[in-house]
Amino acid sequence: MLKIFKKNSKPETNIADSFDPEKPIPSHIAIIMDGNGRWAQKRMLPRIAGHKEGMNNVKTITKHASQLGVKVLTLYAFSTENWKRPTDEVNFLMKLPVDFFDVFVPELIKENVKVNVMGYKEYLPAHTQEAVENAIEQTKDNTGMILNFALNYGSRAEMLTAVNEIVDLAKEGKITEEVDEEQFSSYLMTASLGKELQDPDLLIRTSGEERISNFLLWQIAYSELFFTDMFWPDFTTYHLEEAIGSYQLRSRRFGGLKETTEGDA
Repeated sequence: MLKIFKKNSKPETNIADSFDPEKPIPSHIAIIMDGNGRWAQKRMLPRIAGHKEGMNNVKTITKHASQLGVKVLTLYAFSTENWKRPTDEVNFLMKLPVDFFDVFVPELIKENVKVNVMGYKEYLPAHTQEAVENAIEQTKDNTGMILNFALNYGSRAEMLTAVNEIVDLAKEGKITEEVDEEQFSSYLMTASLGKELQDPDLLIRTSGEERISNFLLWQIAYSELFFTDMFWPDFTTYHLEEAIGSYQLRSRRFGGLKETTEGDA
């Protein structure tokens, strides 16, 4: 069962006060970074100004997540549906990784953060592909948090790709038994994160929207969900801790029941 917590933008809350760095920190946090365009429009700025500010915020949140002990931070940077946006905006979004990695990779190396990118990278412009591959190569020996960008990613396409690969292998006689959940997961784009980390513990969406938007549909089957009204450029380290504090208050049963002690309801 998916658990959903809706949070408004007021900063003084009991949820925020519940954050405890000594309590378990979600190993894998995924974020739908929404609201860049609306953030810009509210300030009478072009939408691309919001995307630029949003990418700057990635640096802040990445560092803080790493310092808190998060093991994987997956960020929904560009979906397979985002190609429908105006050409000028798409071109700007495709240039952002180039500028981002050019400046931020040295800091990622200092923070011991490893870059991973999942999605249909082969359809990205050449300069974007080059920036992505260079960042992956330069941080491949880092052993800390994995910064996992979902770039030209869509969950339905991911699952169809996995199904077709399994069908092809079955036709070749390389798969002869019924495919179970664990085996199916191994054909998804998150498989490289490892069995223990491929499914997010906590999914955050900014901007007030309460949709999943074709993001990690298989992987979030038992993730905790946190929605906030804050636009992504306004989402601070405080708000990240607020989301984690909400996570720490929840009881994760994965469809079962925890053992009760005497006196429990």
